[in-house]
Amino acid sequence: MNTVRGIYILIIKIDKTLRLKIGALDTITFSAGMYAYVGSAQNSIESRIKRHLRKEKHLFWHIDYLLANASVEIIQVYYLTGDKTRECHTAQIITKHNKPIPNFGCSDCNCNSHLFHLDDFTFLNNQQLLTLPTM
Repeated sequence: MNTVRGIYILIIKIDKTLRLKIGALDTITFSAGMYAYVGSAQNSIESRIKRHLRKEKHLFWHIDYLLANASVEIIQVYYLTGDKTRECHTAQIITKHNKPIPNFGCSDCNCNSHLFHLDDFTFLNNQQLLTLPTM
């Protein structure tokens, strides 16, 4: 599994409303609820997911600042093999179904966001995605 390359979607649960400073972005308010984050791992999806699951790490990506909070938990991981172009395509699909968090996780592309507040994530089950265990 260490050589699987592709994109992943983290399904994230936030237990309470949070106001967090996110890297170079301003302070963002995150309502309690479910979120989806789209990322890519062109070296190893498994290594990237293990990193995301750790609370203690160097804060580098926008998602690191959110995941470091004790009220935030990854509850599901989906992935799809392929190149980085699938990351933005997948973010555009999720945008159609959910509310984007502006400028989050998309500083290297033209997307509006790669993090979305979800009303429902069951539509992901129809996207030919595979799942990874979160522990």
